[in-house]
Amino acid sequence: MPDPARAIRFHRGTLLLEGFPPEEVPASFLHDPRVGMPRGPAIAYHRIVLDLHRRGIPYLDEARAYVALDRAHHSHKTPRDYQSEAVVAWRKGGRRGTVILPTGAGKSFVAELCIVDAGRSALVVAPTLDLVGQWYDGLKRAFGGPIGVLGGGVHDVQHITVSTYDSAWMHMERYGDQFGLLIFDEVHHLPGPSFAQAATLSLAPFRLGLTATLERPDGEHERVFDLVGPIVYRKEITELAGDFLAEYRTEIVHVDLSDEERLAYAEARDTFRSFCESAGIRMGGRGGWNHFLRESARSREGREAFRAWQESRRLLQGADAKLRMLSELLRRHADRRCLVFTNDNATVYEISRKLLVPAITHQTDLKERQALLQAFGSGELPVLATSRVLNEGVDLPAADVAIVLSGTQTVREHVQRLGRILRKQEGKQAVLYEVVVADTVEERQSARRRDHVAYRE
Repeated sequence: MPDPARAIRFHRGTLLLEGFPPEEVPASFLHDPRVGMPRGPAIAYHRIVLDLHRRGIPYLDEARAYVALDRAHHSHKTPRDYQSEAVVAWRKGGRRGTVILPTGAGKSFVAELCIVDAGRSALVVAPTLDLVGQWYDGLKRAFGGPIGVLGGGVHDVQHITVSTYDSAWMHMERYGDQFGLLIFDEVHHLPGPSFAQAATLSLAPFRLGLTATLERPDGEHERVFDLVGPIVYRKEITELAGDFLAEYRTEIVHVDLSDEERLAYAEARDTFRSFCESAGIRMGGRGGWNHFLRESARSREGREAFRAWQESRRLLQGADAKLRMLSELLRRHADRRCLVFTNDNATVYEISRKLLVPAITHQTDLKERQALLQAFGSGELPVLATSRVLNEGVDLPAADVAIVLSGTQTVREHVQRLGRILRKQEGKQAVLYEVVVADTVEERQSARRRDHVAYRE
């Protein structure tokens, strides 16, 4: 029989430990004089319970409110070998861990199998409302019954629920005891200071992280290992291309600035570099950009340097030669479905005006966005131009050509853009073009963001 003198309780995203000897209280717990008990983060539940079980110590568990999940899994799919391997690896890791699979490899199906394997009420957390909608539809087909939603003005909690990251952390104090399994889609978002609370305020013992690109330039991706679990399974694009993903090739296309653009670019870069040198700013290392932002706000010269940096970016992102090359590539692939990626909205709108290409940005309302994506999927619209809003979380199986005109230097973004065109279809040969201005900083940025196995011969 449980010893009523030793009990665990959940309270607003924390645990209260009653009757625990001081030597058994984790270091992360502090005495709360209001209740006369140690209080600590709910995420510690798993470790505390395992320790009690290991030592055979009886206790009263008044913390967990999640239930055994009794839902049949309805699916006509047969798990691919790597999907089954991922579930087995996750189970061997104590049903805690991160699975890294390329876009288009069926991460959501792996999640469904893990929900079945865990057999506990589950919360799926996704970064966007589009993804929440996709998860809702998929889970409804897979498990039937009511599927809850948190986000987008909907507040409906069920034994299987889908939430945005924003809603998850804001409501986890209330629902942190309701789920035995947390699934974080695009888990690289989780280490943010607010989003991480979606993990720390929950006592869920079982956790699954899903992503195609875990690494973050700030190094914060390592926090995922504490919040969710270590990498338990990983497959790269090159390992699945051909059999499970579309065959693909990538090509760098160099273009040149006009004489006028080249002169303006050189002047802007000189102003920017001169300020960095005088202020002792090293842009190549970690923290260099933040150092520049701080220093540039402190003087007239700094503000001029910041404007010069913006001008150099504008010249590269909207170079006339890039638009001419884009027009040529679209003519070359007139019979295919093409996605055009830029780093900024201004270039997207310029492309839309000059080439009569439909555009999607963060300013596009939901109904128009859905209509454009449906028209693209059906072939009614063969081309879409976008900035960064389609980098992740959109299922576009018909897309087979990506043209990257500009972007950040992060590996993740570039791999995400490649992933948008890798959905397997009969006879599909995907191609990604990266249009780079020769003899500019874009060449170095391109080399950095292509530092991934997917781009190596």
